[in-house]
Amino acid sequence: MDHLKFHIDINAPRERVWQVLWSDDSYRKWTAAFAPGSYAESDWKEGSKIRFLGSEGNGMFSTIEKLIHADTMIFKHLGELKDGVELETDWAGARESYYLSGKGDLTSLDVTLDSVGEYKDYFNEAFPRALQLVKEMAEQ
Repeated sequence: MDHLKFHIDINAPRERVWQVLWSDDSYRKWTAAFAPGSYAESDWKEGSKIRFLGSEGNGMFSTIEKLIHADTMIFKHLGELKDGVELETDWAGARESYYLSGKGDLTSLDVTLDSVGEYKDYFNEAFPRALQLVKEMAEQ
């Protein structure tokens, strides 16, 4: 698996960036960079299951491995969802991590993720666009 890293500086407090990342309405907007109609279903608590879905209800299922409010969110991906059925994949166990740092009105957002080779180019193109959307919304 490839380990990809992305970074963006945002002129907004960490709490605001966190809200943009994980509030339902804004989450749907920035994740549209990956696929229009993307959304997540979860209670957003550490240890809970989360389903990342597209407009047709397919996607992937994961757990929230670590959650420190306005600081860290780590997802452990478990498999794929197709027609409501959980399927095993060769990328099970991959992690997607979000780290916020900074003080005052400047926040650094760092994202790391594990990717199988076939998705590397896709993530390298989509993640910068998604993070730019997070920046734009947080700075409004």
